[in-house]
Amino acid sequence: MNYCLKNGRLIDPAAGRDRSLDILVIDGKISRVGPALAESAAAAGYEIIDASPYLVLPGLIDLHVHLREPGEEEKETIASGTRAAVKGGFTSVVAMPNTKPPADNGSVLTYIRAKAAEAKAARVYPVGNITKGGKGLELAEMGELVANGAVAFSDDGRPVMNADLARNAFRYGRLFGKPFLLHCEEENLSAGGQMHEGFASTRLGLKGYPSVAEEAMVARDLLLAEDTGARIHIQHLSSKRSVELIREAKRRGVKVTAEVTPHHLVLTDEDVADYHTATKVNPPLRTKEDREALREGLLDGTIDLIATDHAPHTREEKNQEFGRAPFGMTGLETALGLIFTEFYHTGLLSLAKIVDLLSLSPARLLGIPGGTLAEGSPADLILVDPDREWEVKEEEFASKSVNSPFIGWKLKGKAVATMVGGEWVYKEI
Repeated sequence: MNYCLKNGRLIDPAAGRDRSLDILVIDGKISRVGPALAESAAAAGYEIIDASPYLVLPGLIDLHVHLREPGEEEKETIASGTRAAVKGGFTSVVAMPNTKPPADNGSVLTYIRAKAAEAKAARVYPVGNITKGGKGLELAEMGELVANGAVAFSDDGRPVMNADLARNAFRYGRLFGKPFLLHCEEENLSAGGQMHEGFASTRLGLKGYPSVAEEAMVARDLLLAEDTGARIHIQHLSSKRSVELIREAKRRGVKVTAEVTPHHLVLTDEDVADYHTATKVNPPLRTKEDREALREGLLDGTIDLIATDHAPHTREEKNQEFGRAPFGMTGLETALGLIFTEFYHTGLLSLAKIVDLLSLSPARLLGIPGGTLAEGSPADLILVDPDREWEVKEEEFASKSVNSPFIGWKLKGKAVATMVGGEWVYKEI
């Protein structure tokens, strides 16, 4: 079916648009954007959608998602994860390779893409491993991975500890023009750590995971990228010094981008006070000083985008003592509400900047479609009610897992309809 979205406030920084306009969607693409298109569209038999109460945004793109399939379908499946994505306003997600078996070969990537096509929700862009099995011992067949749809390389969940191997990966990977998405953790420094090393960890009697464990690996990978000319992307920044290192590296011309999660922008190590295992993440929630540095880095452009690091776990896994519970929290269904509540309604971020951070920058980084609603673009879009007040309730999650510290929070701002390729895949209006 073809559509005309009438009089919605279109926020599209790539096209320089912020005004009420009509949008024609024909055969899955944005055919035309302009004023007063609805009358002719109705005459042509298009379905008319009154978008005047809403913001019309390019679909969000999440650069950091764990869909768990294949291998851990009890936590999440590609179908459930993509349903959670479109409910949260994400029309595309980038799937991390630490599945079981890992995405270190073409057959696993082919499987992921086929399951995503069956699900008919969000688009899924798979990432291939840097090393075989994600074990950091031997390079994966990068050419095979790219030939089977890999949009980037990562051993997410673990760093490539061997610096010589990482350097060779960066050199080899340049042949394919794909970025490296890097989990920066010096595992000898973080070993056994349960939360940020500081006053809160001492009070709670939990072994600390120091900031320098992240910072040392950020520094190393920046130097290796500078040496090799590789394009690297630092995942889930958590510390003040990491932001400073990236800021300095960008000044030197290093090809580096970086992301931050909503939970690192909103929470701190003080939020672990009741041993709530949903707050156990890697890298850990850090201090208020770190959180403020992350916010400053987001505002001044040092940090390029926001990604959720959606990491679902079963209730049984998380309902253990803190030291035994796995790291990770869900994020696809709460991210937009958190950013609107904490940043838009407080005046810290404009609507155009939010679209940039959650849609345009991820699309540009990976060179994938999306991030704009210019004529000829895929019709991947969302309608957002910026003033919708809602409570995060676990029984309303589309994800199979509910390991979120934000359950019970009241947020302001919500995606109320999501279109992917010209089809409504989520709608509550």
